[in-house]
Amino acid sequence: MTVTSSSARAGGLSGAVAAEWTKFWSVRATWWCLIAGTALMLGYSTLSGIAQHFDDDPQSASTIALGGGFYLTQFAVIALATLFVTSEYAGGGIRSTLLWTPVRSRVALAKAAVLLPVLFAYGVALSCAGMALATAVKDGHGLPTTLEGGFTTASGMGGYFALLGLLCTGIGWALRSAAGTLVTVIVLLVPLPLIVASLGLPELVAYFPGIAGVNAMVETGHPNPITMAPAPYAPWVGLLICAGWAAAALVAGSAVLQRRDA
Repeated sequence: MTVTSSSARAGGLSGAVAAEWTKFWSVRATWWCLIAGTALMLGYSTLSGIAQHFDDDPQSASTIALGGGFYLTQFAVIALATLFVTSEYAGGGIRSTLLWTPVRSRVALAKAAVLLPVLFAYGVALSCAGMALATAVKDGHGLPTTLEGGFTTASGMGGYFALLGLLCTGIGWALRSAAGTLVTVIVLLVPLPLIVASLGLPELVAYFPGIAGVNAMVETGHPNPITMAPAPYAPWVGLLICAGWAAAALVAGSAVLQRRDA
């Protein structure tokens, strides 16, 4: 069979990315997760801003937005990225996906290529909205937000959400289960660092993806508001640590995708 130049251009990785982009925006779960994450951030920013009128622990708007992202919104991001992979197994759509794109590593790469820019933009926009709302509600109370602090929080949250999404897709490919992926990721982000710290290894906590992501949102030399300790590295190193976790998950997930039938 002769492949025409037009069909060649329509296929390949660009065709797979276009197909995944269409699927991503055509399901309700995507919109519900994005809306839920936005509502959680705005609600947290509003309540925290109001609390600054009476709280003895003054916070800046960037710290408030960081808290909204870590304590609440990141779980909407986890659900979104997890369902982007596991819903295809639950509904049987993965068979059609692999028929259309038989190179399986290309499917994983295409989903990652869709999530990366969307979640980065979502994190940046949401952190800016949270900071703006908190600043307005605080009305001069609490601590001021510097330009550097706001930029670090916004860029760090965007990078963290994007890499967190890739981590979830990699684990999703490996486990093929929404429940299993959600439990694994949440344990990795929150309880496991606490367990490691309680075992007398607090120096390792900063190298787990959740804490590294928070460190990426905090100015150098400032304390991490979750651990209350300064990061042992610069904010960009926190993103590199998250990228390492995401890459390991994607490699493992792609290996399982290559070896197991749909």
